[in-house]
Amino acid sequence: MTETARILQERRGDALLVTLNAPERRNAIDQEMVDGLHRVLDEHWHDESIAALVLTGAGDKAFAAGADIAQLRDRTSRDAGKAINSAIFNRIEEFPAPVIAAVRGYALGGGCELAIACDLRVLGESAKMGQPEVKLGIIPAAGGTYRLPRLIGLGRARELVFTGRMVDAAEALRIGLANAVVPDAEVIERALAMADEIGKNGRLAVRGAKRSLNALSRPGHENAIAFESAVQAVLFDSDDKRSRMDAFLNKQKKS
Repeated sequence: MTETARILQERRGDALLVTLNAPERRNAIDQEMVDGLHRVLDEHWHDESIAALVLTGAGDKAFAAGADIAQLRDRTSRDAGKAINSAIFNRIEEFPAPVIAAVRGYALGGGCELAIACDLRVLGESAKMGQPEVKLGIIPAAGGTYRLPRLIGLGRARELVFTGRMVDAAEALRIGLANAVVPDAEVIERALAMADEIGKNGRLAVRGAKRSLNALSRPGHENAIAFESAVQAVLFDSDDKRSRMDAFLNKQKKS
């Protein structure tokens, strides 16, 4: 096993297991973690020996509890234009080999957007997913407004984005947000077994199928990215966003 900043990576047969490694912070996605993911993808982008990449979070409390709110609190409209999280999630979606999210505990906000940027999702029974960004005065602007409708339909996506509510593993499976639900202790092994099943097929065929599925399922993709970032840019400079995030951070300090 090798470590890159907040990211652990381990070769497991034909699969690459990548772990978000900040369990004390529920694997909140900060700039250091984003940079580490970029380095891992750069290292393995052209490695055709990889059948699938399995992405998980360290510990049993969270896959990723969202973006780092302290960093998000200080981001401005200029930062929204940089698409910091959106860029890494787009790269995960476009990684040549299939990517499987192995989710235990919370996958909220940016953590949910990271999971839905993956091709497949294996959830533990403790998993809870959601896009609570509106509670903080912003929107899910790292792919949530266009990837979520593709997975679960526009009506259900509207409900989850507008209310910010979480869904448990059973509901996630029912609405198409999960491909499988297993006991927490079996999540990573189930995801690796799925990677092994993929690996038995023609490597070039699977990668070609992924490219084709991505291309055919994403009409207007570039426009969606640009529009999402533009809306977020306005919200990042709003007083409502700052006051809601201040309240969230103050509540965290007291708990």
